Amino acid sequence: MASSLHFAATVMQPTKVGLSARSLRSSQGVCKIFGVECGGARVSCSLQTDLKDLAVKCVDATKMAGLALATSAILVSGASAEGVPKRLTYDEIQSKTYMEVKGTGTANQCPTVEGGTGSFAFKPGKYSMKKFCLEPTSFTVKAEGVNKNSPLEFQKTKLMTRLTYTLDEIEGPFEVTSDGKVKFQEEDGIDYAAVTVQLPGGERVPFLFTIKQLVASGTPDSFSGSFVVPSYRGSSFLDPKGRGGSTGYDNAVALPAGGRGDEEELV
Repeated sequence: MASSLHFAATVMQPTKVGLSARSLRSSQGVCKIFGVECGGARVSCSLQTDLKDLAVKCVDATKMAGLALATSAILVSGASAEGVPKRLTYDEIQSKTYMEVKGTGTANQCPTVEGGTGSFAFKPGKYSMKKFCLEPTSFTVKAEGVNKNSPLEFQKTKLMTRLTYTLDEIEGPFEVTSDGKVKFQEEDGIDYAAVTVQLPGGERVPFLFTIKQLVASGTPDSFSGSFVVPSYRGSSFLDPKGRGGSTGYDNAVALPAGGRGDEEELV
């Protein structure tokens, strides 16, 4: 989130200082402090015995009112923007409590890595990779456009599920060969997430974002491989007819007419 604030001040004669009706509400407390009479949609500074002191009060009241308006503008701009949390390092995330993280979206973000080198500095050998994190920045679906007979193309989508699409705590063996190639095999971790997105035409697409049983190989800057996408519905899911993989009926069963389906022999 980026926000900019433009502040302008105009110096006028101290006989009368004008503010809009909206800013009047924020400056009534300032008027009482500095002895300024507030009335209607304007703030007027009445000329009293000491003109110089009153002029200073009017100028100070104007500055305080402008400061209050500027602070309100900052708060409004921050509230109207999307609540994207600040990127934190691993140590910063670990130092926060559950209540500090709850509802902020930080738990769905991969931690940032400070420092590092511009080259791959691992020597040939076998390593163990832990706390591997993957955070997608966008989802696109290859489908037909809104217009009829439009070609297939990758379309931008709208996320319909919660902010739970990040894969984290992934671990597995990581090998570096003598010729500089790398190989990674995923073994454990939060390696899948159920996601539902919506196309511009309104169609919703459910899928599993996963790298389950990934075996990737290649160079340090680009390595890829195959993985397994498990069923979106588990084995205990029952369809409208009560059929399921590990529970329920193995085929569709209908009750005989007459309501005597629980009897062993039907006459």
